[in-house]
Amino acid sequence: MKYTQLGRTGLKVSRLVLGTMNFGPLTTEADSHTIMDSALDAGVNFFDTANVYGWGENKGRTEEILGTWFAQGGERRDKVVLATKMYGNMAASGDAWPNHDKLSAVNIRRSVEASLKRLQTDHIDVYQFHHVDRNTPFEEIWQAIDVLIQQGKILYAGSSNFAGYKIAQANELAARRGSVGLVSEQCIYNLMERRAEMEVIPAAQEYGLGVIPWSPLHGGLLGGAIRKEREGGGSTRSSSGRSADALANPSVRSQIQAYEDLLDKHGLEPGEAGLAWLLTRPGVTGPIVGPRTGEQLASALRAVELELPEAVISGLDEIFPGPGPSPEAFAW
Repeated sequence: MKYTQLGRTGLKVSRLVLGTMNFGPLTTEADSHTIMDSALDAGVNFFDTANVYGWGENKGRTEEILGTWFAQGGERRDKVVLATKMYGNMAASGDAWPNHDKLSAVNIRRSVEASLKRLQTDHIDVYQFHHVDRNTPFEEIWQAIDVLIQQGKILYAGSSNFAGYKIAQANELAARRGSVGLVSEQCIYNLMERRAEMEVIPAAQEYGLGVIPWSPLHGGLLGGAIRKEREGGGSTRSSSGRSADALANPSVRSQIQAYEDLLDKHGLEPGEAGLAWLLTRPGVTGPIVGPRTGEQLASALRAVELELPEAVISGLDEIFPGPGPSPEAFAW
């Protein structure tokens, strides 16, 4: 495994981030524990989750699965850089009260305590805001976060799905307060979705945030979706939902076919190449991979060692051109 610093911090994290969203809904607790053991054995030390994972009536279930894994001991918790997120409403259906969601100081405090209990740990390494809260001022957010850092319940704060100007706004105010501010940003970023290159990633680099791409294969679309469709072995992600809807569009289908043809020409697996491409991108700490099985984890691990030829990188840019930097992308 290869490691890098998380943004401007001294924290060393693996170039792959283990995403746990499937743990509970699609992967059993026992299989989830096996995947986490395998990831740790392979050197993956950065695990990402969220309080809402488990979804529906089972919100919090994924954090509980991590908690029972940590409780097995064997230095599991000490070896893992643990990141979780908060923002969504955690109340049971039909029982949503005010202040059960978003980024008020009240909900930040409540959410941290609940996550710590489910995760069976005394601290969270990277505590992330799952979305922008347009109604809570950053003065209030940082006051709450500073208290949690002083209490030792969290070490760093990160964002997810923030616009570039919100990253700037958050960290400028943090600097004026003498607060640490954001150290990471989770954003959707992959070959199909490159808009983050325009302003989000430059803002993250300017303020020293590590970029953690989610949906690195765009819901399975970049994981060999057409080949799997042809072979009748499409995964849940690639044979339904966003991926299937996208392939119904002739222009997208043509683009994905060109992508798979290019990689086939060079003897590369699409999923591994899609992850490897992200690892070449400026500012990227590591993509989040959410394996449902051990084989999917093994495939992701191979991507870390994959060196893409320049012909492949240039070919990918031709098939999936980026938006260009701001403001040149939309001005002279």
